Amino acid sequence: MTISTEPLDLDTFSAAANNPVELKFSAADLERIAASHRTVMEMAAGKEPVYGLNTGLGGNLAYRIKPEDIPGFQMAIVAGRSAACGDMLPPEVGRGILLYRIISATSGLSGISVELFNHLRAVYEAGLAPAIPEYGSIGASDLVQNGFFGLGVLGHGEIWRDGELVDAKTALEDAGLTPPELKPKEGLILISHSGLTVTLAAKALKEATTALKMAKVAIALSYEGYGANQAILAAEINELRPAPGQAEAAAWFRDALAGSDNNPRRVQEALSFRTVCSVIGAAEHALKEAISVWAGECNGCSDSPAVLDTGEMKSTINFHSPALALAFETVCLSFGSVANGSVQRMFRMMTGSFSDLPHYLTPVGEGSAGLVPTQKTASILLSEIRHAMHPVAIDTPPIADGVEDMASMPPAAAKKLQTMTKPLHLLTGLEALSACQAISLRKPESLGKIVSEIYPAIRVQIPELTTDRQIGTDINKATEILKGFVDQL
Repeated sequence: MTISTEPLDLDTFSAAANNPVELKFSAADLERIAASHRTVMEMAAGKEPVYGLNTGLGGNLAYRIKPEDIPGFQMAIVAGRSAACGDMLPPEVGRGILLYRIISATSGLSGISVELFNHLRAVYEAGLAPAIPEYGSIGASDLVQNGFFGLGVLGHGEIWRDGELVDAKTALEDAGLTPPELKPKEGLILISHSGLTVTLAAKALKEATTALKMAKVAIALSYEGYGANQAILAAEINELRPAPGQAEAAAWFRDALAGSDNNPRRVQEALSFRTVCSVIGAAEHALKEAISVWAGECNGCSDSPAVLDTGEMKSTINFHSPALALAFETVCLSFGSVANGSVQRMFRMMTGSFSDLPHYLTPVGEGSAGLVPTQKTASILLSEIRHAMHPVAIDTPPIADGVEDMASMPPAAAKKLQTMTKPLHLLTGLEALSACQAISLRKPESLGKIVSEIYPAIRVQIPELTTDRQIGTDINKATEILKGFVDQL
């Protein structure tokens, strides 16, 4: 992978965070980095106050640091902000933070030295990843978790190597790496950036993208299993208003169900079937917007102060990311609607008076439970999703003597979305399983394009329910099959 002035997209960043790749930089990149570092050194020798360079941080803003004390203050900046706690996040998080810091430093806005830049690059390419505790960031530069990032790359504490936590100093030595002595501003460079926010957000967005694809395929299966009236998917209906994503969603469902044996049993269906285009369209619109905001965050500058081309160092507010946090909140709310529709469709399919199929989708009848016990499972999955819908992007109490009196909480919003996607994956798997049982009972003469591919793929591994049996493993299996299927779409 070549790093240049071209912005990174979500897929490229995620792939490089999961598996280290070779990073290549031009001579112009390195000269830009060196030039900005020269500006830092000139400012460090001067008398003009520059935040974080010759002043304290946060509530210690008024404290002036003597020029001779600036280099020694760098390690104190890193160690003193390492206040995160909890279990260590997985290696790809530390690797993503490392990747982000390397990429953003190529702009020359951070003021990093070529020596530290090359060291970060070498740590990444060696496959090492700083170990980051789970809790700490409120989104304001991710300071207290980035403190552990800084310690790790400097050989303190623990670091991930080959999926195991090892002593950071030993791991660097084994890789033939010696951390450089930190120069002015470099303590702040290691801790004051949005690397954790960007990485957690990327993980959540990738999993959310998969969840929404799974939901769409499960809906197509339900349309076939229920024998739903597909007239509501018509283009002329869904283009009557410019609702975000609705017309596009309708087009996708028409294509997915092309060739279906569509013989509607009633003029119109329950809303969980009729509104799929507006619900899925809104969710896809929200997800696309969140990915767009993420791209700006990933490829932008979150340093404060930033080193400008004019030779000045200016404080910024680019560590504050309310747009990203609010975008994630919107995705979570839209996914709640997607999840509710999934549950309602399952319950309609299991109700004989609605579906014209055997009650509870059991071919046995009498005292057979069929699929009705899964309604409890669906209910708890929906409850978990609803719980994750509650907003977290609200201000925290003022900290640092009231200097830091606002916070946007994007890491928490990203983690919330990731928490939501796990039960949503399972819920879509359960809907697919229920729809497949309905298809097996209805026996339509023909299936739509997408359904004719996924239905037999599920049936190969999960036979039709002909008598009461343990169904939990079937839910897990259907989820994995569905997830694997949408990865190919």
